[in-house]
Amino acid sequence: MKIGALARKTGTTAETIRYYERTGLLEEPPRTAGNYRDYGPTELARLRLIRRARDLGFTMAEVRQLLSLADDPSQSCEAVDSIASLHLREVDRKLGDLRKLRTELRHMVDDCQHGAVGECRIIEVLSG
Repeated sequence: MKIGALARKTGTTAETIRYYERTGLLEEPPRTAGNYRDYGPTELARLRLIRRARDLGFTMAEVRQLLSLADDPSQSCEAVDSIASLHLREVDRKLGDLRKLRTELRHMVDDCQHGAVGECRIIEVLSG
């Protein structure tokens, strides 16, 4: 399949696919007689893995590690679990930070008297 079809099937752009090729996440596929990239099921599966991992917030370095592990299916899944577990801890940390942020914002909004900006409690809090 051509790059446009691959992009549509994975919800990505042709430029992103080319970027992944330049950075080594995807191997450049063989070319057709007309010099078009010719992607197959292997590239489709690999790009889906990359896109899903990125959608879940894995860093490019983590994606690279996951792909390296996926390239050797005989390995123990322990390393994959370790990467995912570290990422989960980071997500949990960020969620805690977001809960604190929400609480602070809620207090600021609740304290608003809807008066003039010069007396605005939200501006006052944000100003320090």
